Amino acid sequence: MKEKKTGRALGMQWFTTGVSTTLVLILLGVVIFFMMFANRLSDSVKENFTVTVLMSIRADEADVAEFEAMFDLMHYTNKVEYISKEQALGEQIDAMGVDPSEFLGANPFSASFELKLNREYAVSDSITKIVTELKQYKEIEDVIYQKDLVDKVNDNLRRIGYVLLTLAVLLSLVSFSLIRSTVRLSVYSSRYVIRAMELVGAEWSFIRRPFMLRSGILGLLSGLCADLFLLLGMTMLLHFDATLTEYIRPNMMVTVGLVILFFGLLLTLYCTYFSVNKCLQMKTAELY
Repeated sequence: MKEKKTGRALGMQWFTTGVSTTLVLILLGVVIFFMMFANRLSDSVKENFTVTVLMSIRADEADVAEFEAMFDLMHYTNKVEYISKEQALGEQIDAMGVDPSEFLGANPFSASFELKLNREYAVSDSITKIVTELKQYKEIEDVIYQKDLVDKVNDNLRRIGYVLLTLAVLLSLVSFSLIRSTVRLSVYSSRYVIRAMELVGAEWSFIRRPFMLRSGILGLLSGLCADLFLLLGMTMLLHFDATLTEYIRPNMMVTVGLVILFFGLLLTLYCTYFSVNKCLQMKTAELY
């Protein structure tokens, strides 16, 4: 009867350890997910920065075709859109409801290119170099971009990144501390069994083996439960707002899931290894 009660108590302790580990891994997974989400959102914002290249009135169709081909091949361009004089005039008429060419006697707009930049070039220094390079061509009248907006967006994204990174580091430390405490208590409750095995001559590696196996299974199950909860949360989020599919990709879910499984296994095995070693190093008086 006593053995049954002891076994039930140990089982409950390991169950409690599993629940605690799962909750900690869920919190860690949420932070990792939001870090990846913020990074994807940052890339999307940067890729939508637009540099407008106004062509000179002297530029003919051959010049336009040559520049369009050149922009397509440039390493800093993600997307190139050509806007003809007629298209620019039509957009202005739609916006204002007035045709400026009627009272000016001619189309006042020039042809232009709108360049969407690759995310690594969507910073002020890189854009300044691109603008300086493009202005050297006589067929280009001007190059326009919103410098203040670029600086402000990059500064805000940088601050958000620092906050999320700091939160991830702090939560990782807290996770390690909590999992270590719960595993340590579970191992400590088996200290008499550990001492008995040590007294009959069992080697440390043999004594550690069942605890490591149990912790590995516990870490794996906790990680899978945390992954299931996170997958359910992401699915509900996408169901609530389908436009988020642009930022929440399947590879993001897979990455978060694998990271959580890795952390679950690593932390439980690491904590169990040192907790068992500490029990093995305890003096007899410290057992009571």
